[in-house]
Amino acid sequence: MANLHSTERFSDRVADYVRYRPTYPVALLDWLRDAQGVTSDWRVADIGAGTGISSKMFLDAGHSLVAVEPNAAMRQAAVEWLHGYPLFRAVDGRADATTLDDRSVDLISVAQAFHWFDPATTHREFHRILRQGGLAAIYWNSRRLVGTTFLAGYEAILQKYGTDYTSVAERYADEPRMREWFGAGWKGTAEFEHSQLLDFESLRGRLMSSSYAPQPGHPQHTPMIDALRELFDACEVDGRISFDYDTRVYIGEVP
Repeated sequence: MANLHSTERFSDRVADYVRYRPTYPVALLDWLRDAQGVTSDWRVADIGAGTGISSKMFLDAGHSLVAVEPNAAMRQAAVEWLHGYPLFRAVDGRADATTLDDRSVDLISVAQAFHWFDPATTHREFHRILRQGGLAAIYWNSRRLVGTTFLAGYEAILQKYGTDYTSVAERYADEPRMREWFGAGWKGTAEFEHSQLLDFESLRGRLMSSSYAPQPGHPQHTPMIDALRELFDACEVDGRISFDYDTRVYIGEVP
């Protein structure tokens, strides 16, 4: 995985991550089924599964799924949340060392995590575990930075108070880079609108789930929360704000 201690960055943010991170739009699953031929009998490996938000999406659709996650606290949160699904299991593994068997997976899911992976070693590992004709779907909720007063103000807060925000934020690959990574296996891309409606407590939790948000005790924490409160009060409608995303997905075989 990449630098910035990616496997441990979220260890002290698991509770906020579970409660306040967004899900993914139903349209994403519809597109995988209708445009890419993915059916509920496909075996899924959710790589960098975190607390299981993306895993639950596939489990609810009837898939057998293994969550691969190197962070012990996040993996345990996923197990506690999803243990009731008989087709779920979790393993301690990384994108370049999943521990999964050769050709054991029909679909690889990577949600919100690909930018932490080493591209070359991940490509080799995905090629190893995917069956012939299997697919890798790489997707993320990309927060909109402009478009409303709230979105612009939230970005300004992160720029001012985030501990290493400029090093981490929006490091997602664009289409040319994803086409290069998939190479001859490239199948396509799609984009969907998605949003969360958040009251202030949920907005605070959403902010604190980010690895670059200073924790309580840090000199930037209280000023950051004060600025967030001021922004929320200026923008809320009926006690909530809209936290808007574009969900982008890239898919292909991994030759």
